[in-house]
Amino acid sequence: MRQLPEADRDAIRIAQDPKFVRWLGQVTATGGCAHPIHLSGSTTTLDATTGEILRHYDTRDEPGERLSVRCRNRRATVCAPCSRLHAGDTFHLVRAGLLGGKNVPATVRHRPRLFVTLTAPSFGPVHRARELCRPRRVADQCEHGRPLGCGAVHAPGAPLVGQPLCADCYDYTAHVLWHAHAGKLWDRFVIGVRRQLASSSGLVQSRFPDHARLSFARVAEYQRRAAVHVHAVVRLDGPAGPDDEPPDWCTAVRLTDAVRASARRVLVRTPHSPAVGELALRWGVQIDARPLRADGAELDDDAVAAYVAKYVTKGASATGAGIDHRATTWDDIAAASVSKHVRTLMRTCWRLGCLPEYAPLHLRTWAHTLGYRGHILTKSRAYSTTYAALRAERTHHVGHLDMPDTITDAHWRYVSSGHTPGAAQIAAGIAEDLATNREIAREEREVPR
Repeated sequence: MRQLPEADRDAIRIAQDPKFVRWLGQVTATGGCAHPIHLSGSTTTLDATTGEILRHYDTRDEPGERLSVRCRNRRATVCAPCSRLHAGDTFHLVRAGLLGGKNVPATVRHRPRLFVTLTAPSFGPVHRARELCRPRRVADQCEHGRPLGCGAVHAPGAPLVGQPLCADCYDYTAHVLWHAHAGKLWDRFVIGVRRQLASSSGLVQSRFPDHARLSFARVAEYQRRAAVHVHAVVRLDGPAGPDDEPPDWCTAVRLTDAVRASARRVLVRTPHSPAVGELALRWGVQIDARPLRADGAELDDDAVAAYVAKYVTKGASATGAGIDHRATTWDDIAAASVSKHVRTLMRTCWRLGCLPEYAPLHLRTWAHTLGYRGHILTKSRAYSTTYAALRAERTHHVGHLDMPDTITDAHWRYVSSGHTPGAAQIAAGIAEDLATNREIAREEREVPR
């Protein structure tokens, strides 16, 4: 008689447990999280005046004497249910800064607003998805004897798209160091926009905060050539933030000019290295700044928020530009399931990471993201709400908000994480059912009545 697979045997064992229904409820409450965190402990709620116990919860009554909570990983390749939740939070965070809501006034919709895209510079010619990739004469060759052109027609998803025409000509060192300094490039870009706005309006640069405030939310995206570029929503407010109207000279045209001027001027120099020298890093020549109008004539606000939310759940591995976990050894890089181009970038991080002048960049730690060490999404303080506030609002919605005039005594500790094979199989089924239910509900809302 053929023996059942391990996952099936484990699933049967779980289903036969007397507390299976409660266990199933826990997994459903996490949305079918693929890698839940298991905690042990208790929470006691006391009346602040009398000391009377109003509520007590202890995991000793739970299956396995533990409570499972979401891993909250934003990457769809790691945990699809949690990434879907994170994408929803990101959508509302960005949308609130565009249209108001979540304690942001609706008047922000009428402020000067832009959707900005900043790209990385060229580090060498790569294959493109277009009618003719790189048309050149057949005889044209680089110094390594490889063709300088490619007359093929590549499909958008072809493996060759984004790969260098000549790996020996490609500047892998500059690519990695540009990634490592991308956060500093952004910071100086924002400072430059403020200075340009002040200069164009006749203000002393140091007095700009007294007249206006620049707010933004930005997301980083890996292109097919494994280089990061940035999408950002940029908005002008009065000096007090969203609740304050900006002065009359704050216009979308003036903001657009400031964005373009700053992006062209920003310059960051790398630390001098005997092996590499000093590199001057800039943004790429492709700069896009599109106005967001209140009437939606240019770009739809919801579409922009959805666009940003889509990319925030993509890890490096989702675009083939790295892996979603850290590489701790040279062998980890060799074993990574990536293209030769990406593997070379990871190995460049590893080699440069041993140089003392680059020690502050922690290149070996960030080899899995090709040297990029910034957050995928960042925002200015006054742009809109926060992830913490959105999660607190969701907690309140499901009725788990702490009671007023009470004292909470909580004792928790980490036990473990992840699923057994059978539990993972059941959780995946729950996650799929919940996703199907959401899709059906969405379709029903879209059907005209």
